Amino acid sequence: MHTSRNTSPLHRTSHLRHRPGSRRLTASGLAAVLAAGLLAGCAQDGGGSGSGTSADGKTVVSVGVFGVFGYKQAGLYDEYEKLNPGIKIKENSTERNEDYYPALLNHLTANSGLSDIQAVEVGNINEVANLHSDKFVDMAKAEGVDKSAWLPWKWDQAKAENGKVVGLGTDIGPMGVCYRKDLFEKAGLPTDRKDVAELWAGDWAKYVETGEDYMKEAPKGTTFTDAAAGLYNGSVSSYAVKNYDRDGKLIYKKSEAVEKSWDLAMQAVEGKMTGKLKQFDKAWDQAYANGTFASVICPPWMLGYIKEKSGPKGADAWDVAAPPRPANWGGSFLTVPEHAKNKDEAVKLAKWLTAPEQQAKLFEKQASFPSSSKALSLPAVADAEHEYFDDAPIGEIFSDAAKDIPTAVLGPKDQLIQENIGNIGILQVEQQGKSPEEGWNSAVKKIDDAVED
Repeated sequence: MHTSRNTSPLHRTSHLRHRPGSRRLTASGLAAVLAAGLLAGCAQDGGGSGSGTSADGKTVVSVGVFGVFGYKQAGLYDEYEKLNPGIKIKENSTERNEDYYPALLNHLTANSGLSDIQAVEVGNINEVANLHSDKFVDMAKAEGVDKSAWLPWKWDQAKAENGKVVGLGTDIGPMGVCYRKDLFEKAGLPTDRKDVAELWAGDWAKYVETGEDYMKEAPKGTTFTDAAAGLYNGSVSSYAVKNYDRDGKLIYKKSEAVEKSWDLAMQAVEGKMTGKLKQFDKAWDQAYANGTFASVICPPWMLGYIKEKSGPKGADAWDVAAPPRPANWGGSFLTVPEHAKNKDEAVKLAKWLTAPEQQAKLFEKQASFPSSSKALSLPAVADAEHEYFDDAPIGEIFSDAAKDIPTAVLGPKDQLIQENIGNIGILQVEQQGKSPEEGWNSAVKKIDDAVED
């Protein structure tokens, strides 16, 4: 799976289907996979690369991932092995990125213990590209790799300052807004997804204004949204520049993106619009089941999670609308270390797994949204609807968002900064009743203790 998530977002959506006239997408059993993938993963031992030759003389290409990336589950490894009879693929999966990534850095330093392919989460790709580019193959120079096959902003995320491209994009997480039509209707708000999108089109501040309107007639025991941290994440991710400037300088303390997004989150807390929840905790799961919040900012990988936690009684309630502004949450890359034992075969496999056709298959079977611009136009993606969300045209909604996502300026500690602002600063205000100033200062202290300016 994947997300920053502490893992990456290949979260699964079940009951996807094509538009009328097309066949239904296969997605059986994905809810169970999702539950393991979101915060856990395949629990295989990630120690050692497993590279070399198998007992029957085949070349073993090892793939190091965190959580559930879905390649095995979607049958892509089996398909590749049939196309290449001399190859055997071994996946090494660590449950969480917070364990996987430090181990990867240690293996890079030692030039040992590396898999032939190593996945890297979007929150870590800048650090890998600019501090360790010499440790990885330049995928832009690999035979048959076509830069135009990827969304430009996704391609650029893995590009080092020296121009080297250290990884090929896998999935992405363009954001939408999932909302409960039943609660919107009771609060006097429109329920048609196009009308709902118009409420906040162009500005995350309008999303908060919609929350103010909702709270005036809110059904008893409900709030407009789940968590202020989710609002912050959606808003700040819609800016190109947030924690670092284009020269690589740490600027989050005076960043327009951070300041405006923090203020919106505080406005939502002060207006009692949030459920005071920490996303992915048990209380958040229970709130889905109980239907106690009316909207949540959601990438494609979250749809299956919502379906699972809301259950059958939520099937006629949820829908998906376009976001206020395009933003991305999640995504990963496949890299090939220079010290990979089977480097040439690893490059071929990474290229094949991230090709448009395979990205479309992975979406069709595992609901991980493609980073390939060419995959977005394939019927399996473009025509996809989600039965649970009132047949929402998720292929169209999320593709439109993906195409307009700004090319984010990433820094080496983006993930750490995001987590501390959300899980320390915002939660202290939201759950502990501290002032916005106290919450901000707590987050800054944690970040400054860990990051050199």
